[in-house]
Amino acid sequence: MEWNDGKARCAWANPHNPTYLAYHDREWGVPCHDDGRLFEMLVLECFQAGLSWECILNKREAFRRAFAGFDLDAVAAFGPADVERLMADAGIVRNRRKIEAAIGNARAFRAIQREFGNFDAYLWGWTGGEVVREAGLASSPLSDAVSADLRRRGMRFVGTTVTYAYLQSVGVIWSHDEGCFLHEEKAGK
Repeated sequence: MEWNDGKARCAWANPHNPTYLAYHDREWGVPCHDDGRLFEMLVLECFQAGLSWECILNKREAFRRAFAGFDLDAVAAFGPADVERLMADAGIVRNRRKIEAAIGNARAFRAIQREFGNFDAYLWGWTGGEVVREAGLASSPLSDAVSADLRRRGMRFVGTTVTYAYLQSVGVIWSHDEGCFLHEEKAGK
């Protein structure tokens, strides 16, 4: 899809949403090795389950405020009063199961960090540190395996489709559509 700057982008990106434009161009698919951002994207992708990414992206700043700037230790320490506070926050998606999952997932994320030294080593270990290039999928054997392992470790809202979207968002999987200017740049064209 061509936007007003003349660049072709992935078909899923909304050309009328500047936030989406910035996310598509500067974040989506860029390999991430920062545990703070890896945690943020995990929380956001889990909240996206059953909703559009655009909805979640538009609420990102409200999620940041509500979830203590995605500070892992702070979120892992949230208790029942925090769940009720979040349930009353109209700026975010108020789904009790997803809120409770975000807190539990923070604790599981922290346990993975303890085991592997950091979450980055765990996540990128699945591909030997290499970016997987594929497009047009909603799941794959990789997302199946990572999803199953995250669930085994106690995480919730990390089914294979959510996990695949997560892997795309943090650059483990590079999925820009053929014809997208970013696909062309990475292909060396």
